[in-house]
Amino acid sequence: MKFSCEKALLQNAIGVASRAVSQKSSIPALEGLLLHAGQTVTVSGYNMQTGIRTTLSADVTEPGELVLNARLFGDIIRRMPDDVITFSSNEKMTVHLHCGDADFNIMGLSAADYPELPEVEDEYSLSIQQRTLRDMIGQTLFAVSTNESRPIHTGSLFEVGESGLTVVSVDGFRMAVRREPLEKVNGGYFSFVAPGSALGEVEKICGDTDDLAAVTLGKRHILFEVGDTQLICRRLEGEFLDYKSAVPRKNPICVEAETRDLIQSIDRVSVVISEKLKSPVRCLFEKDRVTLSARTANGEAKDVCRLDGDGGELEIGFNNRYLMEALRYAPADRVKIELNTGVSPAVIVPTEGEENFLYMVLPVRLKAQE
Repeated sequence: MKFSCEKALLQNAIGVASRAVSQKSSIPALEGLLLHAGQTVTVSGYNMQTGIRTTLSADVTEPGELVLNARLFGDIIRRMPDDVITFSSNEKMTVHLHCGDADFNIMGLSAADYPELPEVEDEYSLSIQQRTLRDMIGQTLFAVSTNESRPIHTGSLFEVGESGLTVVSVDGFRMAVRREPLEKVNGGYFSFVAPGSALGEVEKICGDTDDLAAVTLGKRHILFEVGDTQLICRRLEGEFLDYKSAVPRKNPICVEAETRDLIQSIDRVSVVISEKLKSPVRCLFEKDRVTLSARTANGEAKDVCRLDGDGGELEIGFNNRYLMEALRYAPADRVKIELNTGVSPAVIVPTEGEENFLYMVLPVRLKAQE
């Protein structure tokens, strides 16, 4: 195999594909990257759960394929001068890398030892702007469960229907829902659950651009295509929470707040809370204001945030991080908070326009203060 290409292109391809490489594996090839040279050069990483394949432009003079240790290969290319890299290998799997005045010789592995990435049958597919897909994943991924006892909730539900795409994450303490209209849908309405770990990589691969990304659903796998990069992951199987019936919407209390102001107030009272010294943030919703407070062995903190609306003297407690994350990821400068009782969930939605997001946070039972 022999090819030459710009260092920046190869370095970027290695960085993207390496995200799916196994750190430690009983199969040595899975700790490496598969390089395939044909019309172009393809670099692939695979950890038997998620595979990433990306293509770069190169001048290929001898086609072929082999596997190189991802960490070593990446370290070498990163340290090369910013110039054209020449890559060549022989029948003994010895690889010679040349760039400027730098030369390296390293050993590769046979591509025959590398498991094939799954093929995804084109049953259903959708197209969506990269920027929109990235934002929808980022604004729901924080609520994905880390509890392996319910594997289905360690991923996000993608639901394609009449209103477009809905992405839902839930972990038993909070829920995040994002909705957006779609550019293009093939095959009719469909739904699937994608692993949170894979979605985190899709979010990184998507650019801040209007260029389209494609999502293809197969029988057992999902394919995300973003520019020259493909990510393939296994579908999560099981029964996802019926999120529509889980959200209470007939709430008698409704207040509106500036998102940033409320985040800052929660942040202030959270200073006395730590991993060792936990405490709920106590919220007293009154007319046109909410008083937030927290008390631990570190001390006491209190702050007031201005609101629009009457909270009816409702007192309710929340995990400070859960409430703050729901507000921080809400794509709006101003939010509406729907409340009912001190043991009912808080529902956070936009104040106006289409309801393109909904966050629900379960309360923490408050103990009587002395």
